[in-house]
Amino acid sequence: MQSAALPAILERDDNIVVSAPTASGKTALAELAICKTLAAGGTALFLAPLRALTNEKESEWDRFEEMGYSVYVVTGERDLNPRRAERADILVMTPEKADSATRKHTTDRYAFVTDVDCCVIDEVHLLDSDERGAVLEVTVARLRRLCAPRVVALSATMPNVEDVAAWLDAPDACTFQFGDDYRPVPLHASVETYASGDNAFEDKYRRLYRALDLAQPHVEEDGQALVFVSSRQDTVQAAKKARDVLAERDIDVGARGDYDLHTAAEDLRNDTLRQSVVDGVAFHHAGLSREDKAAVEEWFKQGQVQLLFSTSTLAWGVNLPARCVVIRDTKLHDPLEGEVDMSPLDVLQMLGRAGRPGYDDTGYAHVICESGDAGMYRDLLREGKEIESRLADELDAHLNAEIALGTIRDLDDVMDWIETTFYYVRAQSAPDRYQFGGKLRERVRETLGALVDGGFVETDAELGVEGTPLGRLASKFYLRLETAEAFKRLADEAARDVDELGPAAILRAVASAAEFDSVSARRDERDAVRAVLGQNEGTDSEGLDPGNRKVLAILRASMDGTTPGELQSDAWVIRQNALRLLAALQEFLKRFADPYAANIASRVEARVENGISAEAVGLTAIDGVGKGRASKLAAAGMTTPADVLAAGTGGLIEAGLGESLAERVLERARDLPAVVVDWGSFPERIERGRSEMHEVTIRNAGGGARAGVRVTVNGVEMSAESRYLGEATLPVGVFGGDPDELRFRVTVAFPDLPLHPVAETRTVQID
Repeated sequence: MQSAALPAILERDDNIVVSAPTASGKTALAELAICKTLAAGGTALFLAPLRALTNEKESEWDRFEEMGYSVYVVTGERDLNPRRAERADILVMTPEKADSATRKHTTDRYAFVTDVDCCVIDEVHLLDSDERGAVLEVTVARLRRLCAPRVVALSATMPNVEDVAAWLDAPDACTFQFGDDYRPVPLHASVETYASGDNAFEDKYRRLYRALDLAQPHVEEDGQALVFVSSRQDTVQAAKKARDVLAERDIDVGARGDYDLHTAAEDLRNDTLRQSVVDGVAFHHAGLSREDKAAVEEWFKQGQVQLLFSTSTLAWGVNLPARCVVIRDTKLHDPLEGEVDMSPLDVLQMLGRAGRPGYDDTGYAHVICESGDAGMYRDLLREGKEIESRLADELDAHLNAEIALGTIRDLDDVMDWIETTFYYVRAQSAPDRYQFGGKLRERVRETLGALVDGGFVETDAELGVEGTPLGRLASKFYLRLETAEAFKRLADEAARDVDELGPAAILRAVASAAEFDSVSARRDERDAVRAVLGQNEGTDSEGLDPGNRKVLAILRASMDGTTPGELQSDAWVIRQNALRLLAALQEFLKRFADPYAANIASRVEARVENGISAEAVGLTAIDGVGKGRASKLAAAGMTTPADVLAAGTGGLIEAGLGESLAERVLERARDLPAVVVDWGSFPERIERGRSEMHEVTIRNAGGGARAGVRVTVNGVEMSAESRYLGEATLPVGVFGGDPDELRFRVTVAFPDLPLHPVAETRTVQID
């Protein structure tokens, strides 16, 4: 396979598409393409399907470093080193990170992404992923428009490789489709059924026993079996049960007498894993430490671990083939989608791990499912899975993003852009599968019209298009457009009367976001939801579906750091998505309402993230103070950064902080703004009918920050402005009118910090 593709990679400059079975050697083709690029003085970008795989490549490609080339893995925004990225010879990213980088290509931090000469797409069949396919598609299309790199796309076996080739403009001589004849180990695949019952827990164990029956002959012959299950917790529970079953069946596992393995296992961080591996049984999931995962992978490669339970992520990541692969669970629980069928892509990717080159004559792959699903999986094994575009379902959001970015400037650009997508190619080759088929241009025009009507895009008389502030914010935060519209409505309401906006309205807006539409509440979770919402069940959650009420309950519980056990399994994923939405809502309120509304959202976000009381949330504004440290300080009576400064190093040490940490926290507290309001000669009394002008000075005695400053009298706004706060002198008129007294209030709020607003009042009597 490598020999057949090598001339096209080294002797031509065209784009290349290679479809070949798992473990047939595609990585070497990627490295050949990268080597050619480096030899010409260019920069290569490697798009890996998982973040775990980007880390693996960083370690594996030390060989390039030894040759004098720099490899840089681009991960989170905070960790980005623009200088290293700019100087790197090989960049490694996930599609999501590449999407973010190309969206920000006009900034200095991400300008490096426009200098890519060759883009290698690993596992290009990810295009057909429900959640991630559209991101990969638009990112590659955008990258080609930005810098026209050579594209080398690698894929597991896919029937319609010619569609991917047409999308990437790869000529026939550079399009390769290698069938199962090129598998290094022949594959025997089957679909196995089980008798399902009414109890999902019991069904899980029926499938486990079936999986062990299939794996047992291979384990007894010193072979290895890899069993895929649906969740991290299931990997642990299945491994525990499997150890008992192997012992009951008196199956000899070589690891039990391996002294070196027993000694090495003592270094594992996970206690359950430490007990399991000495019996030749292990589990692998993303929640394990990097060291524990690496140890399990190495022991499995060496044959010391003979039975390994894993989640689907392992199929896309490390190359760990086994003689026997069993998929125990074809359905899984997604926190945002409820119970879903495992992706056909995942199924094929897992089964492709069967058979160890150089060790096994045949690989054995089995899918365990209910009898009603057996036909579907047999068809999948026999015919494979054609790769489809997932852009159709998200066309409006992605078109809005391109317009907001400025990569599309007029109607002609819109049509040019759609023709660069896999969606366009696939709709031409299989029009019956796509609603609009040959009328794709009409679909795009309708989508553009809807964006204009929704206020996301503006047009001019010359057919130019431009993103509005609403469109740009929706793009910046990757929002569903219906969510952006809802956030805009809330911001408009807050602009009319900010006093009507509170934490409850903000939480409801996030919990009812379209991003959570598919969340479901299982029967055992609903009592916990009712317990959390309590008295608010009939008001804050009125009209919400059970799934959205569950999201609301998780957010409310997270604010207090008391999430019930029944909601824990989904809480982390829901919370992470909610934090992104809260950050977006904060920006909407800052842009379309005022700093006071944005400050409320900032405090809600900090409470959800850190599980801290409303009184003490301001402590989290101190850099380096999260939930644990804020709780210690609050327990010692400190609820604001001002309290921290007043306590000094000694007080912080008494609260439980180490001396060096106490000094660091104190220093960072000094970096926060400290507002002093000087009323000057402001009067206490004024004669009725008399008017005077006075000045109120607001000083910031701490670190600089953007702030909203507002002056009201008897609740009526006199002045309001947003500014970078240093020192401000505000003219305030005192008018002796009809009321018997005037109550003046100066409020300073920080839209970007979870600090409580500073408010001071003065009352003037009218004689």
